[in-house]
Amino acid sequence: MPFGTLDRSPPPFFKQGTPALTKLAMCSALAIFLMVADARFHLAGPARSAIALALHPLQKALLAPVDAWDTAGDYLRGTERAMAAENEARQQLTKQAERLSRANQLEAENARLRALLGLRPALTTQSSAAEVLYEAPDPYSRRVVIDRGSHDGIQPGSPVINDAGVLGQVTRVYNLSSEVTLLTDKDAAIPLLNVRTQVRNIAFGNAGGTGMELRFLAANADVKVGDLMATSGLDGIYPNGLPVAKVTAVERRGEAGFAQVTLQPVAQADAAHHVLVLQPAAQFEAARAEARAASAAAAASAPVKGKKGVAK
Repeated sequence: MPFGTLDRSPPPFFKQGTPALTKLAMCSALAIFLMVADARFHLAGPARSAIALALHPLQKALLAPVDAWDTAGDYLRGTERAMAAENEARQQLTKQAERLSRANQLEAENARLRALLGLRPALTTQSSAAEVLYEAPDPYSRRVVIDRGSHDGIQPGSPVINDAGVLGQVTRVYNLSSEVTLLTDKDAAIPLLNVRTQVRNIAFGNAGGTGMELRFLAANADVKVGDLMATSGLDGIYPNGLPVAKVTAVERRGEAGFAQVTLQPVAQADAAHHVLVLQPAAQFEAARAEARAASAAAAASAPVKGKKGVAK
């Protein structure tokens, strides 16, 4: 067969249709058109919602094992945390029970010693709860305002404390509020007792209003950093034994003859929201003495009235 008569066209299996580049251009144009139409006219919204609705059961079925695994893990972790918290709570209860037992023993021993020495019982003052409203707008003083005043029985000079220790003293009383001068105020002063050495002194607020200082202390005085200072109770205002401040710095100057001691109050005024206002110790003691005198007079007059009735 002559070569010229052969069919040179490819068989149908190898025939190609539209070129690939044309298909790519058409698909790209269609995709761009659909995106623009969806952005402008939201054409694909119903279809998307229908597909999401149809696939939702399948998604839930596929997520069920993952959710079950997470739930089981959370349950196990929660059980471990609960058991750890229970053990910690039991340990704390045990420690608190031990401390309470020791406190009861010390209180009973203190009462026996006071009775043996003929001393009066420890003073227990009356208190009134209050809330700190705001800090007084005076840049030259350190004062806060509480929501209790003369209407609630607050008196000038009443000590103010919180759970950490002494905050200050009521210096101005209004009808429904009061001003409390903090211990760090430059005009504040409080008699202290060094718990370690039992030496008394007086602390004053420093000029910057950030701390306290001991003045007129001998250069060779026994005071160390970390010493706790408590109220001495000699001023008739603060009950004795309340924590006030700790020694943060001691600078001894031999040529001056005095030591410069810096204190930091244990009760931070910036973190105080709820406080207790105590009745001044002297006033409480006077009121208690009057009450004892009144009860003694009533007890003394009661038998006399009974005898007069018998005589009649």
